[in-house]
Amino acid sequence: MPAATPSSYSVTIRLHTSTDYAVVGRVATVIAEQGGIVTAIDIADSRHDRLTVDVTCSGFNVEHTDGIVEAVDAIDGVNVHKVSDRTFLLHLGGKIEVRSKVALKTRDDLSMAYTPGVGRVSSAIAQKPEDARRLTIKGNTVAVVTDGSAVLGLGNIGPEAAMPVMEGKAALFKQFANIDAWPIALASQDTEEIVRAVEMIAPGFGGINLEDIAAPRCFEIERRLRESLDIPVFHDDQHGTAIVVLAALRNALRVVEKWLEDAHVVVSGGGAAGSAIVTLLLAAGAKDVVVYDQEGLLSRDDDSLSPQKAELAARTNPRKLRGDLTDGLEGADVFIGVSAPDILKGEWIRDHMNEDAIVFALANPDPEIDPGEAARYAKVVASGRSDYPNQINNVLAFPGVFRGLLDADAENVTTDMLIAAADAIAGVVTDEEINPSYIIPSVFHADVAEAVALAIAGDGGKSASGSTAPIQVGSRATAAPVETQNIPIR
Repeated sequence: MPAATPSSYSVTIRLHTSTDYAVVGRVATVIAEQGGIVTAIDIADSRHDRLTVDVTCSGFNVEHTDGIVEAVDAIDGVNVHKVSDRTFLLHLGGKIEVRSKVALKTRDDLSMAYTPGVGRVSSAIAQKPEDARRLTIKGNTVAVVTDGSAVLGLGNIGPEAAMPVMEGKAALFKQFANIDAWPIALASQDTEEIVRAVEMIAPGFGGINLEDIAAPRCFEIERRLRESLDIPVFHDDQHGTAIVVLAALRNALRVVEKWLEDAHVVVSGGGAAGSAIVTLLLAAGAKDVVVYDQEGLLSRDDDSLSPQKAELAARTNPRKLRGDLTDGLEGADVFIGVSAPDILKGEWIRDHMNEDAIVFALANPDPEIDPGEAARYAKVVASGRSDYPNQINNVLAFPGVFRGLLDADAENVTTDMLIAAADAIAGVVTDEEINPSYIIPSVFHADVAEAVALAIAGDGGKSASGSTAPIQVGSRATAAPVETQNIPIR
């Protein structure tokens, strides 16, 4: 998820002021002096002795907006009547709804949509269950499932508090891929109960999107659901993040004219996202990936690691490096952070990493290093923030992934599909467009979801020859980093 931006803290302040026209100007001036951004000033009501003025402005956090309101209230001739937080207003009553796709205006309409006609359709599905995808919402519906244990940068806040995030996810599914998704917030953080609950609701959905479930529980839940269900299960915090990171890295390597097979990659964070990123990078051809976590650099010769970390170490760090982050960065080409804020220093990029370094600082809500600081030393910088270039945002992946899965009546998600999705996203950025500040398309780019869906549904992630080998965009399997745009991605 992207970090918060000023629009997240937009408020509308209703003021009662004197009729002096200059008062409104003073309000705008004071807000600007406080560092706020005025986006609208409207006269809501006028009387002979008073104006009612609505001022919409943005701050950078709650404390900042509170300070703006206090400063405005201190202006002579101005009284703050009430303050409306526009983000909270947007969520009133929830952000999604159910609408009928068919008209129900006559008895005939009702008899076909419901009784008695609906019985014929139910009987047909009972005789041929696979027709449920075609004759019900199952074929275009995804369950967004959470237990509320790892929400954004908020942590374990529970299922009710997770609902606004899940609703937002459902809205994005509809907006970008015309998929009807529904939030399922479970009142349990027990693996057995979560698995059983999802298994019981699965008949009504064409896919399962696991969301904001803490590691390591999320790994077991995903594994077991993939084994037991005949519909695709996708953990967006893992695989959605990995897809977009791989896509961005493909193009970053094109910019610096380096090869994934030769690149020394350091991944900071061995949790759900970090593990998935490592897995996808290795599958895509990376040879030298080192993981840094709380234990230091993870190495296969360290007997003190937990089983999950030991498994990750066994697949990485071929040189068996040990030590802290600076030891891992020595001679590194790429840093990918999905860990904690402020753990990477600019001078480390300068002093330890190779020339034309690539830095992806993706920790939320605060990155491993300020993107502006990183840009002083690295050639290509990406983050989760929308106020800097190269925003790594999962919305580039999951709508198109599920659109493709549903269109193909897929029963599972494969690594080849994930790589194909990443290549499709990377391929949206043309040779004419690519540069250090544009390695990943905007989340609003009209071609992204369709390109990803076609890559997923076309042949299950297979290459043009029909083999399961991934298309190597930005890899030595192609002629040159910048000429790979013409390779067809199916």
